[in-house]
Amino acid sequence: MSKYVISSSPHLRDNVTTARIMQDVCIALLPAAAAGVLFFGYRSLVILALSIAAAVLSEHFYCKAAHQRSTIGDFSAVVTGMLLAMNLPSTVPYWMPVVGSIIAILLVKMIFGGIGQNFANPALAARAILSLSWASLMNTFATPAFGNLAGVDAVASATPIAAQNYTLAQLFLGNIPGTLGETCKLALLIGAAYLLWRRVISWHIPAAFIGTFAVCYLIGTGFDLGATLYQVLSGGLILGAFFMATDYSSSPATDKGKLVFGVGCGLLLFIFRFCKSTPAEWCSFAILLMNVVSPLIERVTGIKSFGEVKKNA
Repeated sequence: MSKYVISSSPHLRDNVTTARIMQDVCIALLPAAAAGVLFFGYRSLVILALSIAAAVLSEHFYCKAAHQRSTIGDFSAVVTGMLLAMNLPSTVPYWMPVVGSIIAILLVKMIFGGIGQNFANPALAARAILSLSWASLMNTFATPAFGNLAGVDAVASATPIAAQNYTLAQLFLGNIPGTLGETCKLALLIGAAYLLWRRVISWHIPAAFIGTFAVCYLIGTGFDLGATLYQVLSGGLILGAFFMATDYSSSPATDKGKLVFGVGCGLLLFIFRFCKSTPAEWCSFAILLMNVVSPLIERVTGIKSFGEVKKNA
């Protein structure tokens, strides 16, 4: 009689690794990063390099101090550094991406146990802290100059959300003021298509996020399609929906939970943008608030264990 070996789940395995997933995210971010350098000059490249280096070194030295195996080989710190840099204006002083990456890695990620244990997206949390601490620096944007690789002067310039005087083509192509990674929607959508093709992310959160926001804004403006498209292409909605709201650690795992999470992000962003008197970028705060309630969404929409018996109260 043959012997059967019984082991714990999961019984189906895949060759997908954390490092491969993170490498795919880095590849997907490259078009938007290149667009940031093209529009905002060499400072964007320096900020990207400083942010990534600070994130990687922070994680490495934390692991050494805690007598743990260094986890920088999974590329998650590189992704955090890239995302933080892409959420910064190209005009910030060079110490700011360093401080932000240290906050993201140590305060938001490693102190909670490292990758997979953080309750919020590290890059978004760091951006929020920087925005609240140095608001003037975080709201000073360079005027973009197509093809100006020598850099542009740091000048205060209104974001498209505040100015409302850019064409839809300018918003889509990215020749507008803003953070170095959020302006070129074409580049972001190319990266998003790559992530969807590689099955790193699913359509549920981005579609629910952008769709909910668009429908609410369309109704709120009396079905003004032009104003709605303007809002969809403004600010960090596309970057946030595809690259940050889809973070594995801080979003639900089930398809139903992802839809609920995306709808919540869209509703919050609509409320913030439509009802607030100050024209600011609220996408980061909408995602962070939903990160906090993600465990509750997971509990309500999660798949029940096979053979689970409901206990009587």
